[in-house]
Amino acid sequence: MLSKISLAGWMVLCAALSPLPAQWLKLPDTSIPRTKDGKVNLTAPAPRKADGKADLSGIWIVPGPKYLQNLAADLKPGDVPMQPWAAALTKERQSGLHASEESDANCLPQGVPKINVTPVPFKIVQNPDEVIILYEAFGLYRQIFMDGRPLPKDPNPTWMGYSVGKWDGDALVVDTSGFNGKTWLDQAGHPATEALHVTERFRRPDFGHLTVEVTINDPKAYTRPWTVTETMQFLPDTDLLEFVCNENNRDLPHLVTH
Repeated sequence: MLSKISLAGWMVLCAALSPLPAQWLKLPDTSIPRTKDGKVNLTAPAPRKADGKADLSGIWIVPGPKYLQNLAADLKPGDVPMQPWAAALTKERQSGLHASEESDANCLPQGVPKINVTPVPFKIVQNPDEVIILYEAFGLYRQIFMDGRPLPKDPNPTWMGYSVGKWDGDALVVDTSGFNGKTWLDQAGHPATEALHVTERFRRPDFGHLTVEVTINDPKAYTRPWTVTETMQFLPDTDLLEFVCNENNRDLPHLVTH
């Protein structure tokens, strides 16, 4: 049984209601391709920037809680080759005894890649030298530097890590490292350490969908890298709202699953 935590449980409830209605005033975007009846044409060709690069800009949301609950949901058990200590810890976490230790239960960042599959919208802002991702969940953000800089060799460990990106055809390839090792990869309790290196390949196959191929490389927790592919859905005519989780969380004593 997966661990039960208050904030993540609330996010799962939101996901069950997806696709979400517009959260902002209904302000139709005239740049969005639409069918004759005014609906967004999700299968229209993906837009491109003036430089010919794929345009990933927009508001996106994962359409369900599957990967939040278990990042490896599409994989066989042997496809997630855990070190013995990591397998034992994951089993303990699934009992619910460690639920109050999960970062988002304490209003702390979910980390990468878990933040991408939290069923709350996020916004991609794409510039030539930097891609910014604004997450409604907890008011978090990421800066993906596209100016050719390398990842820091001796970083100050952080919750969200340090990200650099480059284009490989129509895929934006993002490498992220420098984590503090305090986050879980999912509610199933798959662990991560400070050695975690995440590679994401963002593609927009058509106007209404974004695929993210995620490779987990953490030699301290897993014996080899493993990869999953997630699909996000475009949210039209809306924008992000404020999401505050900084105080007054009274549920921690009740987070043990029975």
